[in-house]
Amino acid sequence: MCKHVLNAQVAIRSPCCRQWFDCAQCHADTQTHDLKQTTEMIFACKKCKKCFRKDMAEFDESDEYCPHCDNHFLIEAVEPKARLEVEGEDVRKDARMLKDERIKAKQQYSVWEDEGEAARMG
Repeated sequence: MCKHVLNAQVAIRSPCCRQWFDCAQCHADTQTHDLKQTTEMIFACKKCKKCFRKDMAEFDESDEYCPHCDNHFLIEAVEPKARLEVEGEDVRKDARMLKDERIKAKQQYSVWEDEGEAARMG
């Protein structure tokens, strides 16, 4: 499973070491040699698990689909993005982390407010 491209639809066989990789970055991470450039590429569809060859010199719009199952494998890559989330329990069991918009929030007083302090002293 590729950590660089989340929606990889095919695996690519590298012509240099003849191993299968999801992307060129996976090859660079695991191998010590550079990826050999070639015009004919061998793909393995992850949907139907069948292999096929594509000539990249004559690549056109109809070549974006698996010839066996018509899976559209040439789609825009979705890369993982870093994000910060708060993990909690299931909200159906414990909803304390959810804010109820119907309840009015109490007015927050600051120590530096002169008007609020004078009004409270009476």
